Amino acid sequence: MSGAVDPARPGIRLTEDGRPLREVVSYTRRGGRFTTPQQQAWDTRAAEWVVPEADVAADDFDWAARFGRDAPYLIEIGSGVGEALASIARPEHNVIGIEVWKPGVADTLRRLDKAGIDNVRMCSVDAVWVLEHTVAPGELAELWTFFPDPWHKARHHKRRLVNPDFAALVASRLAVGGTWRLATDWADYAEQMVEVLDAEPLLQGGVVERWDERPHTKFERKGVAKGRVITDLTYIRV
Repeated sequence: MSGAVDPARPGIRLTEDGRPLREVVSYTRRGGRFTTPQQQAWDTRAAEWVVPEADVAADDFDWAARFGRDAPYLIEIGSGVGEALASIARPEHNVIGIEVWKPGVADTLRRLDKAGIDNVRMCSVDAVWVLEHTVAPGELAELWTFFPDPWHKARHHKRRLVNPDFAALVASRLAVGGTWRLATDWADYAEQMVEVLDAEPLLQGGVVERWDERPHTKFERKGVAKGRVITDLTYIRV
């Protein structure tokens, strides 16, 4: 594949007159230097546990080769600093953490190393692209989307990850019986999620009680402190 305008989204889509197409994505790139512990974790584990963007974009890329085994796939989109992955990365799965904030990836490596977890691979590539191009239909056992960016201003709602096109893509990649777990602390986003996911014919589910296994993250605690109500949702591929 050719080089990317945004390295988090490999490949270039062009307009009719040949200019790079500016696409709407659900994330923003953030900078930030590594702390000393993050740098140490990166130096120790990145070569083994982080998949470079250029490798993911290769035509012959294969996740199983990166894990050294065939196993059901579990993906977390927006894994942050790895609080969920380091707590509940199931050993029977090949777990993929998608996070474009590199200090967050480094902190995830630190947490995984401390917890003795070695079945997680991290990448900083756009999640929609990853599902479209590296995951086969019916290959995904479980997807986590915890506290995606709410893009709370009305003019930015088009950037929200959970929309009809993405729901259809996820449904196509989940195995029958596969699970999509979501959580948000924005009420109007929760309403949108329900509306969108209820309308996808291959998914069945809705609002559920808080998933006990999901850790109370710093991000979630901040939302609660501001008076926002946490909504958990679970949908099953039928």
